This record gives sequence, structure tokens and C-alpha cells, in this order.
Amino acid sequence: QMRRTPRKLNWTQLYRRLHKKGTTEEVQKKRRTRATKTQRAIVGASLDVIKQKRSQKPEQRAAAREAALREIKERNRAKQAAKKEQKVKTGGTAAAPKQPKIKQPKPAKAKAVPGKR
Repeated sequence: QMRRTPRKLNWTQLYRRLHKKGTTEEVQKKRRTRATKTQRAIVGASLDVIKQKRSQKPEQRAAAREAALREIKERNRAKQAAKKEQKVKTGGTAAAPKQPKIKQPKPAKAKAVPGKR
């Protein structure tokens, strides 16, 4: 006598489970909570400062950047001028005269022996 698989016999539990028979209640999908993005303050700036900078127009941002660069350049120019003035006061001999470097003779290379790498 031939043995039949329970998956193919209509009245077995296995068949009914595989072919979704007799399932009265629909199983709802599990809902998962999505991660929400929140804005937080950083060490250097509070939240309102960050929001203010974000809402700034690009023209305003560019103008502020230009002003900051101009101010830095002015500071550098003033520093250079002060350096020149100092040089003039000391007579231009602030630094000791440089001594020429003495070249060390290079050690002779070992001659290549034929047959060895």
C-alpha cells in the first residue's frame, strides 16, 4: 500500500495550516514606532541660535563671511606692520647671521659582486 503525505490529504491539520483553512481571525501586522528626529543644542550653540542660522538667507551668510574674512585680513596686516616696525627699530639685525652648513662626505657604496643579488 502507498503512503500519502499529510500535506496533500485535505482533512489533516498540516494541510489546513498550509492552505490557510479555517482561519477566522485576521492577524494584524505589528505596528512599529518610527524614530522621530529632534533638534538639540550643541555645546557651542543653543537651539535658538542654530535655528536662527538655519533660517538665514544665503546673501546674509555670504555678507557675514566676507566681513569676518576682512577683519582677519586687517588683523594680519596690522601684525605684519608691527613686525616691520620692530625690524626697523632694531636695525634689521635681529636674527644672528646664518652659518653655512658643512656637508658630510657620503660613505662609499659597497661594490656589487657578480652572481649575487
